[in-house]
Formats: sequence, structure tokens, C-alpha cells
Amino acid sequence: MPILLGLLFLSTAAGEAAEGYRVYESTAATVNGEVLFVSDVEREACFLRCAAMPGTEVENLSLRDARDRLILDTLALQEQRKLLLGAVDNAALEGYVREAESRMAACASPCKGKIAPGETREWIRRKLLIRDFFNRRVAVFVEVKDDDVQREFERRTSSPGSGAKPTLEEVRDEMIDARITQEIRNWQTRAASKSRLILSPLEDR
Repeated sequence: MPILLGLLFLSTAAGEAAEGYRVYESTAATVNGEVLFVSDVEREACFLRCAAMPGTEVENLSLRDARDRLILDTLALQEQRKLLLGAVDNAALEGYVREAESRMAACASPCKGKIAPGETREWIRRKLLIRDFFNRRVAVFVEVKDDDVQREFERRTSSPGSGAKPTLEEVRDEMIDARITQEIRNWQTRAASKSRLILSPLEDR
């Protein structure tokens, strides 16, 4: 991802602090003119640290790495808004939110204390929207050849060693998943290369 190093600047947050002091927040990056604040990055890092998304594992990312992840999400959401491609099923959202809130409640990290009510739901909604966008934009076009699947199946099943051998369909599914993951990375690389990114200095945490 190309990095354009910008000067750290302050942006006025909504509302006024007590005793007439205005609340300011540091900017972490701008993505095609859309501002990402440090608090947005810290929130992203916390959700990943607590494995809030059902089906995921704990990820302890530095603030810079969490910002990179958030930038990629922002690029996908910007494209989703432009193409009107992607949707979130309300029933699925409710199920994911319930499990995410349970995961956050069980999380040992003190960062969860800074997550405001409703932020978990919004984060899950964004993640599901991004997932559906890539399903419609990328995954639907991915396929693997039968010959390639057969060769991989024979390679795995002919190798010595104990343990259960995968079925042909399991091998096909794994190959498709790997291809989808790579194609999404390719899409993200292309999107980042064509975008206007300004990054502010961040301390690693």
C-alpha cells in the first residue's frame, strides 16, 4: 500500500467539553477525503484483540497495523456505496451482534471499557456489509479447474501419514477459499494504489 506521510493535525470532534473547553481528536489518516480518527483505529484494534467477530481468533495488532486494516475496510465501503453492491441481512445481523457482545463481555482486555453502547453493533454491521460486498464483487467470479482440484486431491491423499484424508469437495472448497482470499488482497492492493491516502504519525502500541 503506498504511504503518503502527512502532518499530524487536529480535527474538531462533535460537542463541547465541560467548562467551555472544545474537544479535539487526532486524525490517524484520510482515505479519499474521508477522515479516520485515532479513536476509530483504537476501536478497530480492540475489536480484533477481543475477537469480536464470530468465527475469528484474537489478533493483537499495533496501532499502525490496525489503521492499515481500517483503511482497507474504508476503501471497500467507499466502493460499496458507489456501486450500491452489498447488503446486510437483519436476522443474520442480530445473531452476529449477540455473539459479538458476548465475546466482548468475556474479553480480558481493558480496552473494551472504551467501547460505547451501540458501537459493537455498528462494527459488526460494517464487517458483514464488507463481506457481502466481496462475495458479490469478487467471490462470485472465482472458480478452480477440475483438473487442478483432482491433482491437489491426489497429492494430499497419496502422501504418507496418519490422519483423516480430505474429500474431493473439501479440497475444492479449500482451494476456492484460498483463491477468494488472494483475489480480495489483489482488489485491496489495486484500490489502495488508486486512492488518495494521507497518514498521520502514530506511535506503535
